[in-house]
Amino acid sequence: MKKGQQTREQWLLRAVEGLRPVFTHYGHKLPRHIRVSCGWPSKGAVALRRRVIGECWGIELAADKVPQIFISPAHPLVKTADPTGVLATLAHELVHVCVGKARHKGPFKKVMLQIGLDGKPTSTHAGKGLLPTLKKLAKRLGKYPHSALKPGGQFKVQGTRLIKIECGGCGYICRTTRAWLDTGLPTCCCGEVFAEAGAEE
Repeated sequence: MKKGQQTREQWLLRAVEGLRPVFTHYGHKLPRHIRVSCGWPSKGAVALRRRVIGECWGIELAADKVPQIFISPAHPLVKTADPTGVLATLAHELVHVCVGKARHKGPFKKVMLQIGLDGKPTSTHAGKGLLPTLKKLAKRLGKYPHSALKPGGQFKVQGTRLIKIECGGCGYICRTTRAWLDTGLPTCCCGEVFAEAGAEE
């Protein structure tokens, strides 16, 4: 890392401090200490649908009673030139810190609307009232020191390679795995032995 360059965690911690006044304005006090970093959510981090882009572990789940927030490194809205999407996700997770165990129910919805988040409680974005604040904060923070990851080969589930086998007597076709073929070719119901005929993904 270059001298003077901030880490993702430092950027996010500064962002938390920049968002505190938004909550204070509506009478919501965030804990003095909040840990926040770029890290994988416990589930749904690379899902094709309903991807989890942020996660909050509240004070009731932390041994030292310090809430912890994680912003996914695969966040789809990471743009170093305009990180307002990351700030909106961080604001969402700070609402969780604020309301505790309420999840996305009543108290959560009340606070999220107050601070200017729009959309479904489970999938919020910055509304017209909050967006200018986030843009101003983003300008003050500078570029988010992160480049979005593109989930692909590393997380892709390998499909089973099936081998096509065919009966030499009646022409019956079926498919099996290489592991079973290495054990031995099966016998068809007509009494003939199958032979390998090709392969299919």
